[in-house]
Amino acid sequence: MADQADILVVLPTLGDRPEKLVRALKSVDAQRPDVSVRVVVVIPEDKKDVIAQAKAHQVDIVADPGTGMSAAINAGLATRRGEQFYIWLGDDDYYQPGGLATLRDMLLADDHAVVAYGACDYVDDGGDVLWTSKAGRLASVLIGKGPNLVPHPAAMMRLDALEQVGGYDETLSLVMDLDVLLKLKKRGRFAHTTQVVSAFGWHPDSLTVNDRKKSGREARMVKRRHLPAPLRILEPLWEYPVGWASLLAAHTLNRKRN
Repeated sequence: MADQADILVVLPTLGDRPEKLVRALKSVDAQRPDVSVRVVVVIPEDKKDVIAQAKAHQVDIVADPGTGMSAAINAGLATRRGEQFYIWLGDDDYYQPGGLATLRDMLLADDHAVVAYGACDYVDDGGDVLWTSKAGRLASVLIGKGPNLVPHPAAMMRLDALEQVGGYDETLSLVMDLDVLLKLKKRGRFAHTTQVVSAFGWHPDSLTVNDRKKSGREARMVKRRHLPAPLRILEPLWEYPVGWASLLAAHTLNRKRN
């Protein structure tokens, strides 16, 4: 593994889906000819067999603190060795060919950009594409007002900026990525492309898929605290219709996959 990488990939996992974890790590391996990357797998220490499988893919292992997703990601971020950029990959997600290089190059091309994001396929357990999120510029316009259309495996962040905003809020259990994006939006620009750079595993075991109502409540709370005070009184005018629309979209996707 290279002593100095440009990109830090943090992959938190409970180790319960080893076959999908291997798929995710193989998708990173396929990027290595184009990017300098270091992968940190955050996993419970008792998952010895899964850890052994992961180590075959040039990764560093960090013990999961066991206090939630945000804490797991922060544990991975704490191992930073000078990397410029960071991206969060779920164990059921994966990168498309050239995805990491595309996002890195967007950040290198714009010193004022703190986030670069692309399109993302939403896939079922068999890898079939349910739909593709290609919101482009609209995602950065809507974030904080409407749904979060920036899937985390499709969003690369500038690590200096992420550290300046304090990393992930460990009091959040489902929409920690939304909170980070809203904090970063105050720090710089969001670069975007409609090129598909990653795939997101959409299945009932996914945290935000399994409990859309709780996710919606947490998202409303996060967006509200980032609103200017004069706008908070008007927030229900758009937030509740957006919440119901998100629930309907999730229900439609789940029916499609069944």
